[in-house]
Amino acid sequence: MSENLPDRFDLDAPIFVISVAAQLADMHPQTLRGYDRLGLVVPGRARGRGRRYSLRDVAKLRHVQHLSQTEGINLEGIRRILALEAELEGVRDQLFRLTEILGRLQGTEQGARVFTAAQSGQVHLGRVRPKEIRAITVR
Repeated sequence: MSENLPDRFDLDAPIFVISVAAQLADMHPQTLRGYDRLGLVVPGRARGRGRRYSLRDVAKLRHVQHLSQTEGINLEGIRRILALEAELEGVRDQLFRLTEILGRLQGTEQGARVFTAAQSGQVHLGRVRPKEIRAITVR
């Protein structure tokens, strides 16, 4: 039977109907509809416009429930927290990509030094800066 299961599950695949998602999140389906209307947890939609929740949506529902019941945060505060968490995740993804690019650049001879700064404060890309023309002074 396990040979029919995928190696990895897609966390964003909208597969759960609202009743199953509500049961997994330990909530009433009407609460999920309210969160959808408020934009806190917006599920995917099936062809017949029925809500379909992903594993990530269920985890988010549980997070919202924790913030509301345990931490005592109101829904507007939860909306702001979710927005900031999403922004932070985007920044982390960008930092990870930039770190990978920098690592690849530093692995090459040309990219061993990403930039060079002159005494004048000018910054030049790469290892070598343009030759400066020096004036000859006569005494």
